[in-house]
Amino acid sequence: MNDYIEVTAKSVEEAITEACVKLGLTSDQIEYEVVEKGSSGFLGIGNKPAQIKAWKKDEKPAEPAEKEEAEKKTEKTSESVVSSEKKQNERKVTVLSDSSVEAFSASAKEFLGKVFDAMHLEVQIDTSYDKENNCLDIELSGKEMGVIIGKRGQTLDSLQYLTKLAINTNTEEKIKVKVDTEDYRNRRKKTLENLASNVAYKVKKTGRPVELEPMNPFERRVIHSALQNNRYVKTHSEGEEPDRYVVVSPK
Repeated sequence: MNDYIEVTAKSVEEAITEACVKLGLTSDQIEYEVVEKGSSGFLGIGNKPAQIKAWKKDEKPAEPAEKEEAEKKTEKTSESVVSSEKKQNERKVTVLSDSSVEAFSASAKEFLGKVFDAMHLEVQIDTSYDKENNCLDIELSGKEMGVIIGKRGQTLDSLQYLTKLAINTNTEEKIKVKVDTEDYRNRRKKTLENLASNVAYKVKKTGRPVELEPMNPFERRVIHSALQNNRYVKTHSEGEEPDRYVVVSPK
């Protein structure tokens, strides 16, 4: 962006002409601002010359005051963005009060209690709060936990999803939910990690890709994570939910 020039002459017209000469442009290629119109005075006494600021069209520079104002606006915008990001980060690490946790816990127990009553199951429901992850951990115990777990944990996953949906509806505060029983999720995680290791060995040995059975998002993440640093194989997911599966193939 070119800077403007200041031109002084007897009249505005003469100042414009001089500005065109100095800028090497025609009159239709410049824009100008009249600073002082000028006056001839009385009998030549008290006359004032005309003064203009001129610049190439579409290249008007910001005045010092305008620049300062623009910088202030930029700073305010930056501060606003930083403040917004800070607030977002604060929300991410928000730890709920004891009373809020108790309310979520009571709501979860009430919801799951009704579900298990409808299933004619006697289930002990215990809750705890994971502050680091803002998560309500729900531990179920009883005689028929196999029914609650379901095939590949599908029933347990459904209970977790529905509970999260139920207790977070119509609330300003939000909380994550993890439902587990008999340490199933850790045991399943170890099983999947062993499966990943065995499949990776098979793929490396045969040089052919292997498609695993359909898995939920959590289980697929376990497979991907277990093999992400493997030197010989790579993983990706294919298919559509709920039949999406992991493919392990040679690098």
